[in-house]
Amino acid sequence: MTRSVHRFEEWIVALDDEPDAEPTVFGAQCAVCLNASDPLADEEQVAHWVRDHAGRHPSHHSYRELIQRPLRAWMPNAVNP
Repeated sequence: MTRSVHRFEEWIVALDDEPDAEPTVFGAQCAVCLNASDPLADEEQVAHWVRDHAGRHPSHHSYRELIQRPLRAWMPNAVNP
């Protein structure tokens, strides 16, 4: 028989605003063919990608916005979080 011990800890998850955090990047994905833009630093570049893709594929009208934001997780009661 195997025994296990579970330890439950409180964790906090928040946006990472540390100086070394990864940048927030944006993208878009076509909901029809699932083709996606590269991660882009500017939302206007994403809009350009969508217009370009729609122009090349006139029947593709639905897109998903993709946003990647850096997150940080820590235990508030831990030593040296």
